[in-house]
Amino acid sequence: MLKLTRYLKPYLLSIVAVAVLVFLQSISQLYLPNLMSEIVDVGIVSGDTNYILRVGARMLLVAALGAACTIGISYLSSRAAAAFGSDLRLHMFEKVSSFSLTEFARFGNASLITRTTNDIMQMQQVVVFGLRMALMTPMMLVGGIIMALATNVKLTLSLAAIIPILAVIIGLVGSKGMPLFRAMQDKLDNLNRVLREHLTGIRVIRAFNRGTYEEQRFDEANLDLTQTAIRVNRLMAVIQPIFLLLFNFLAIAVLWFGSLRVDQGSLQVGSLMAFIQYA
Repeated sequence: MLKLTRYLKPYLLSIVAVAVLVFLQSISQLYLPNLMSEIVDVGIVSGDTNYILRVGARMLLVAALGAACTIGISYLSSRAAAAFGSDLRLHMFEKVSSFSLTEFARFGNASLITRTTNDIMQMQQVVVFGLRMALMTPMMLVGGIIMALATNVKLTLSLAAIIPILAVIIGLVGSKGMPLFRAMQDKLDNLNRVLREHLTGIRVIRAFNRGTYEEQRFDEANLDLTQTAIRVNRLMAVIQPIFLLLFNFLAIAVLWFGSLRVDQGSLQVGSLMAFIQYA
């Protein structure tokens, strides 16, 4: 993957623009809970309608800025990824055209077709995901920790309890998922090979009445790929419910301990609401 980053160099300006927009979007998302806290702790508690309207207007402006940044990120990242895929396909075609017969035999036609089509599409999705989420996640993580610490240090320390659990879950999913993804790639190559052999040899197959046999071959390859894909999807489907369950338990713990601090007068209601957003 790192070797392919050189194909992103012509689009460095777009990548820098995406990084700036992601930074602005992260700031806007982190600033909104703080404004909400001000409305609750100052405006609602004191009954100051004008203050609520002023801060509410600022929230609208910040939300509009975040929405504009999101649109810009989607446009620029999709454009850069599509151009990256186009350049990569062209280079792949030129490289394959220069292959010797030995190299063709080593890689196989089905594998080369898969690499030129499906694999490059996957790389485009990785670029889009990287430009959107991989840049935003560390910014939101660091910013969220800073804002949470600024809100309440002791409640922030309670969040550390969930980190080992998340690390174990991610490690287990990765250890089981990577072999399945590699197996699915091999089975996709096999399916493409069977289909290509059927299409190129259709006249011979009909001449020798081997249609039923070829259908069985395709069904076996298709079923093999389907079963592996189902196993992958089942594994991935487990992740979100587990994470949601953990974060909901974390929210309950934050509300419980935070309400105790509100009752003691060491934490305001608006600050607790903002802290939940940062958590």
